[in-house]
Amino acid sequence: MRWKMGRRSTNVEDRRGGSSMPTAAGGGLGILVITLVAAFFGIDPSLILDQANQFDNPPTTSAPDRRPAAENELADFVSVVLADTEDTWETLFRQGGQTYRKPKLVLFSGQTSSACGLGKAAMGPFYCPADQKVYIDLSFYKDLKERHQAPGDFAQAYVIAHEVGHHVQTLLGVSRKVYELRSRVSKVEGNQLSVRQELQADCFAGIWAHHANRTRQILEQGDIEEALNAASSIGDDRLQQQAGGRVTPESFTHGSSAQRVKWFKVGLQTGSLKDCDTFATRNL
Repeated sequence: MRWKMGRRSTNVEDRRGGSSMPTAAGGGLGILVITLVAAFFGIDPSLILDQANQFDNPPTTSAPDRRPAAENELADFVSVVLADTEDTWETLFRQGGQTYRKPKLVLFSGQTSSACGLGKAAMGPFYCPADQKVYIDLSFYKDLKERHQAPGDFAQAYVIAHEVGHHVQTLLGVSRKVYELRSRVSKVEGNQLSVRQELQADCFAGIWAHHANRTRQILEQGDIEEALNAASSIGDDRLQQQAGGRVTPESFTHGSSAQRVKWFKVGLQTGSLKDCDTFATRNL
């Protein structure tokens, strides 16, 4: 991916150099408030803090001057990708007569606070609609390469673009509608809605790649294959197989490997929001 000459975003919040964990004021009351906020915005329950004492034990993080050069370069890369998504979505929203509000991207180490509860590195990157921020521990990229066998800078860019896709869903009102629908259906039906939401975020990631390459020629040979491999490697069926369990489609929340690949390709090939309506199709 051609990225080093790209613009750097000013919307990166770097928390890697110290504690960003608040005291859990009010104990159970503080947790209740966080939970209610998350419920209002339709947050995945896995993002909710379950025990107040988790707030009181922040991880030890390295000082900025002790970070490896490779990690600093990766943070720089993330800033460029975020800036590129800003440029793409600002243009698309403006063409649709709307204004794009840029999300913040939070870099953290180990764990950090969010308006959706406690964010942990083990959860992987996530988007919190309650504060409109994307959260990522850069160690995830090591897991992506080694555990999931999905190396490459464009695989890394796909991850950021997918989370930004959730931000686009928040701005368009999709996330709120999904939450309202999930509150009225069974768990299995709620999972199906979650799958459609995640696949649309994959499609939105493809839209970014389509327009970024058309206007800024960011793609190099092999980049698309890297992104498709990443999408495939984190499909629900693949993850369940790797965990040694039975593949149970009714428990999927993000979509199968084939579905994730398909919808990224739809966005990449068409660059059109209307073609990413995963809620209107019967054939995911």
